[in-house]
Amino acid sequence: MTSIYKLGAMQQLMKGGNHMPGNVISDDSILVKKIVSDHDPERLDYDVKPLLEIVEDILRRSTLSSDSGHVSMGTLSHIDHVEDRSHLPVYTNRLEALSVKIDRISVEISYKILSDIDAHSTTVSIFDMITTYEWDVKLVLALAAFALNYGEFWLLAHIHDTNQLAKSMAILKQLPGIMEHSSSLKPRFDTLNDVVSVILEVTKCVIEFNAIQTRYITEDVSAYTTASNHIPIACYWCIRSIVACVAQITSLTTLGYEIFTSNDAWELSTLAFKLRNIADHLTKLLHSCREHIAQVVVAEAYGILRDLFSKPHIDNMKILKALIYSQDDILPLYDGVMKKRVSLEGLRRKNVLLLFSGLEFSTDELLILEQIYNESKAHAPRQESRYELVWIPIVDQTSEWTDQKKNQLENMRESMPWHSVYDPLVISKAVIWFIQSEWKYKNKAILVVLDPQGRVACPNAIHMMWIWGSAAFPFTSSREENLWKDETWRLELLVDGIDTEILNWIKEGKYIFLYGGDDPDWIRRFVKEARRVAQATQTPLEMVYLGKSNKREQVQRVVDTIIRENLYSHSWSEQSMIWFFWTRLQSMLFSKIQLKQVDDNDIVMQEIKKLLSYDKQGGWFVLARGSQIVVNGHAATGLQALVEYELKWKQHADRDGFEPAFKEYYGKLHSVANPCCRFEFSHSMGRIPDRLTCPECRRNMHVLTTFQCCHDDNVEEDFFVSSVAPLTN
Repeated sequence: MTSIYKLGAMQQLMKGGNHMPGNVISDDSILVKKIVSDHDPERLDYDVKPLLEIVEDILRRSTLSSDSGHVSMGTLSHIDHVEDRSHLPVYTNRLEALSVKIDRISVEISYKILSDIDAHSTTVSIFDMITTYEWDVKLVLALAAFALNYGEFWLLAHIHDTNQLAKSMAILKQLPGIMEHSSSLKPRFDTLNDVVSVILEVTKCVIEFNAIQTRYITEDVSAYTTASNHIPIACYWCIRSIVACVAQITSLTTLGYEIFTSNDAWELSTLAFKLRNIADHLTKLLHSCREHIAQVVVAEAYGILRDLFSKPHIDNMKILKALIYSQDDILPLYDGVMKKRVSLEGLRRKNVLLLFSGLEFSTDELLILEQIYNESKAHAPRQESRYELVWIPIVDQTSEWTDQKKNQLENMRESMPWHSVYDPLVISKAVIWFIQSEWKYKNKAILVVLDPQGRVACPNAIHMMWIWGSAAFPFTSSREENLWKDETWRLELLVDGIDTEILNWIKEGKYIFLYGGDDPDWIRRFVKEARRVAQATQTPLEMVYLGKSNKREQVQRVVDTIIRENLYSHSWSEQSMIWFFWTRLQSMLFSKIQLKQVDDNDIVMQEIKKLLSYDKQGGWFVLARGSQIVVNGHAATGLQALVEYELKWKQHADRDGFEPAFKEYYGKLHSVANPCCRFEFSHSMGRIPDRLTCPECRRNMHVLTTFQCCHDDNVEEDFFVSSVAPLTN
């Protein structure tokens, strides 16, 4: 193996220096060849973290703080408040097993240095003493040996002014003279501390690699294999740097502060540079391994979830615990009525509606959903009413959980009359992956219905809630199918539950124009011409402006224009009503897609597609007589038909009446214009149809995918557009 670490400056360092080999060794693989071949661990399970904590405590306290020539207890004042756990059995037992080895290493380093043995040979001799230990244990043992040496030096420095025994020992080690020059020596000790700090960083990386559970990672994972090859090199340079640090302290105490030259500091700086490269590389490899393990763990949990949903259960608790929270140490839910945290137990053997969404739940959605929820609770039969709704907020767990997000969550939670997950961070990545993959969740709210045994009764009931409200209870797929069987293409389907005045017009059998768009000029002309033709044909006509599916601001300007100019047209001044109209219409399309009811003979499906397509093309209108929809049309063609009343179809209207005459003439114009359809599906809708037919020409439609990212508040970022035009063949 060839190390990626090259340090040209080390070659110069190795040529001189009392503690470097005489020959220049530039290839790390040669340096560690013997060490790797002699590595023969006994496979004993040593938890070295308690020992490392003691070593780290010693090293953090062993710090020179120059203040008018005095030495303090170090720069990290908080260290005095760290809990002393050295008396605990987990510490004392480890020390009993390893203390002899630590002493021997400490003595070996000091002896080799005093015998003027070069650093490489000294490093190899230390590895010879610890061949039976794993790499992380080797490092911690060497660090502990250094801590004994370094800690003794600074202990005497700290107390020699107040303790006679320490004072006498300090004189033997020339400490009084060293302390007198502490200010000039501080940069040297800072460099030494930098080396020790990066040694600790590398050591912790090696410990983490050693702790990796191999059942989640295999040798074919390149990051793990690369790290395994580089850990011996990292250990070599860490222990060699420890030898260099001990050599600096030994030189200082035996030869005096004068010998502690700039060359010594340069040697340590070079080693620090080398170790920093090693630490950065190992950290990146460790991050890659963590990501791989996280993916494996999530995939494993995902598989368990899928398996869980494929099996029968006596109740729903296993499913709910797997989706929300499996432990019993916290209360995972928040009761919106009682305003307190509760357990999952209250959901046992009930129909449970799981509402998945982000924190961007709109006020319109929330108000209407709350109304439907309260109605279904109030009117459902007693036995069937045993159901609960649970909001499960899905958040990006990789981004910072800010106070703003917390406040947004709390405000949402407090406004809901049902249960919600108290802390969205307890929802695992596997669950998020599962709902995205199995239930097609993509940032837009879905409502998954589970029966009392935890089986999926409907993968997304949000559409039938918007369409039929509480009448869709108990919100199962079978209920959705039955509701569509009884449904026809009629005006109540479009406006039911939104505007009671329109329902009264339907009962009276009036002609009703529903229309929409964002062009004020077209609105003015359309209303004027419709009123003119209605007066000419003596037709009782009402008109309602319903806006567009997006462009909220433009729609509001049109509403203001209708009111200001008194255009003799009813309009919905509340944007929530317009939003709900288009949400219901889109829900009709997605409900049928979800049920796979997309065949060409489905009149309701074809008419819904037409209306949604006309909306995207600019403008639209629907003419109905009472409940019966007469024409579902395109804005431009509808206006042309009205404008050409006197010239083209007045006689027909005089003979047969307004309805058949207008319908026939509009049909002629439309067949010539032949505006084939186009749809846009937001990526967040999840379930996008693989195939659709054009409701105008009945040919398969061509799918184009584009991405938009704009700042228009009416268009979603990362908008997925399925732009569909008929194929020519």
